[in-house]
Amino acid sequence: MKRGLSVSSLVALSASVIMFLPAPGQGSEAQWVTYPGGDGPGAGYKVVLIAGDEEYRSEEAMPMLGRLLSVRHGFECVVLFSIDAETGAIDPEEQTNIPGLEALADADLMVIATRFRELPDGQMKHIVDYVESGRPIVGLRTATHAFSYQRNPDSPYAHWHFRSEEWPGGFGQQVLGDTWINHHGRHGQESTRGVVAPGAANHPILRGVDDVWGPTDVYGLRNLGDDANVLLLGAVIAGMSPDDPPVEGPKNDPMVPIAWTRAYSGAGGKTARVFTTTMGASTDFESEGLRRLLVNAVYWGLGMEDRIPERSDARVVGDYAPTDFGFGSQAVGVMPSAHELP
Repeated sequence: MKRGLSVSSLVALSASVIMFLPAPGQGSEAQWVTYPGGDGPGAGYKVVLIAGDEEYRSEEAMPMLGRLLSVRHGFECVVLFSIDAETGAIDPEEQTNIPGLEALADADLMVIATRFRELPDGQMKHIVDYVESGRPIVGLRTATHAFSYQRNPDSPYAHWHFRSEEWPGGFGQQVLGDTWINHHGRHGQESTRGVVAPGAANHPILRGVDDVWGPTDVYGLRNLGDDANVLLLGAVIAGMSPDDPPVEGPKNDPMVPIAWTRAYSGAGGKTARVFTTTMGASTDFESEGLRRLLVNAVYWGLGMEDRIPERSDARVVGDYAPTDFGFGSQAVGVMPSAHELP
């Protein structure tokens, strides 16, 4: 008569099966990518970076930033994407699915670069819970209009809509400082140079940040309040080269803020440190100065400003050849696993 497996054999078999299950960010079918923490000031901290916009290639920029923060600074980084549920591929035009937001439950800092997302309530709840927890937030470019509720206006989170009247300006205005207003610079024709705002030169986020330029245009602002600490102003540049001069006339008089900090206190009374920049296309991050600004902002958000060196390491890890911004310019069929560390 055949005997069944012993308890010890079953335990050994189970362990061997678990060893071959793909861990988040490691298996080819994973819907996100994880960069492990390591040595450095960021050791022990977890950063979740959320990509999801149709135009500015956040699906390229967020993995680059995640690798940089992990390898150069020791942070554990989880990068989430808008995903085609049928194919598992990254699809920046998919506005209703960002798997893995559960990672925010024990995150120490969130970086968000979404545009017009309308997530299922179950997914959105993870973002809302994080924002209301008082933990730090870094918002990039289109995060000022991160959410747009058109399909389900009865959602309990519909007031996060970028044109909300119930919660004026939604997430962008209430949390980051302003919602989408307009293109102040001519889109695709006038680029942006960062200029240190009066009185901001000694802010720790600007430590070692001496050159910020990007091909995206300056966003218009209307509602940014006096509670914001403006760090950089955006000089509208008359062309798409860093060597082009600023435009003459009222666009640069006064210049519009492009990077600032503020505090956000949610319904529970917990206060978060918030950093926002309206720069943030994947091609903007070819600027070492902008990458350093973001690294420093992460440190500042976590209350680690005393650990920001004179020049934070902002070297890209591996190759980085970002795609020009534009609708429909994204690579098709890219799986999250394509962004794993070699």
